[in-house]
Amino acid sequence: MPSPLKGEGESVKISCMTEFELIRHFFARQPVSRADVAVGIGDDCALLRPPVGQSLAVTSDLLVSGVHFLPDVDPASLGHKALAVNLSDLAAMGAEPAWFLLNLVLPEADAVWLERFCRGMFELARQYNVQLVGGDTSRGPLTIGIEAHGFVPETVALRRAGARAGDRIYVTGTLGDAAVALLHRLGKQPLSGSDFAALVERLDRPVPRVREGMALRGIATGAIDISDGLLADLGHILEMSGVGARIFLDKIPLSPICRTHVGKFGWEAALAMGDDYELCFTVPAQDTGALEKLRFACGVHCIGEIEAEPGLRIVDELGKPYRPSFTGHDHFAKPK
Repeated sequence: MPSPLKGEGESVKISCMTEFELIRHFFARQPVSRADVAVGIGDDCALLRPPVGQSLAVTSDLLVSGVHFLPDVDPASLGHKALAVNLSDLAAMGAEPAWFLLNLVLPEADAVWLERFCRGMFELARQYNVQLVGGDTSRGPLTIGIEAHGFVPETVALRRAGARAGDRIYVTGTLGDAAVALLHRLGKQPLSGSDFAALVERLDRPVPRVREGMALRGIATGAIDISDGLLADLGHILEMSGVGARIFLDKIPLSPICRTHVGKFGWEAALAMGDDYELCFTVPAQDTGALEKLRFACGVHCIGEIEAEPGLRIVDELGKPYRPSFTGHDHFAKPK
């Protein structure tokens, strides 16, 4: 697949705009220009200069209309989220974002939609100094694919495989807000207008914990971003590390609004529905003091401990086992 945003060898008209005109107008003009980009948009390949002594961290995510977002979602929020979910993956490895590729499939070249999509995407790109260096465009059902690149010294890169028995388990921020907002949007869990307004930004415009991930270098032993739900994503750390864990329901961080609705829908919104894009990570007991000194603005909460016995155990405030009705999102799981 070609790397820079370019045509497919011919000028394909989508609505009244050619593919090349679309690229020049909406994507070639952008607010970020990095010195480590020798050639960006406009050639057959991008030419990039990774810094000496740094490993290149690469991730990609795909957002499909009707699967990952509703067709009538605000385009600016969609542009933001499409990039944010990739930056969240970089954050989970402690990487500093640098470049990204955009592969965009459009049903038509709607100039108003594209202007708003680019506004949301490039506002976030400017915030993290990450430059669009290429990709591809085509016509079809609305689909957004982004591949993001960042830098991290290999010796301090955060991995899923480093957790050890006795490590404490932490999460940044709060969990469940995005899930509750989605339930409201789907008509499954009505909220007041003020409650929905307070939560919907967590769903539509998640904040990638890039600075927090970089700060955890040399402190965290295992890390992952929470995209498919805490239980599923923590489960990846446990599997890769060959350990188990115990987490406590009363330690799961909830926003005040989310906490008021837990009794209606159970803990699954915070445990399993995903879309949180917070970091889940492990820290040895002797290093918790170093973690406390970081003083993350988003907050950080200890929710449990890594254990040698395989499996994930959840206990409530009375010490009784809690068994969730499901444990996380899976695109190919059979519907129940």
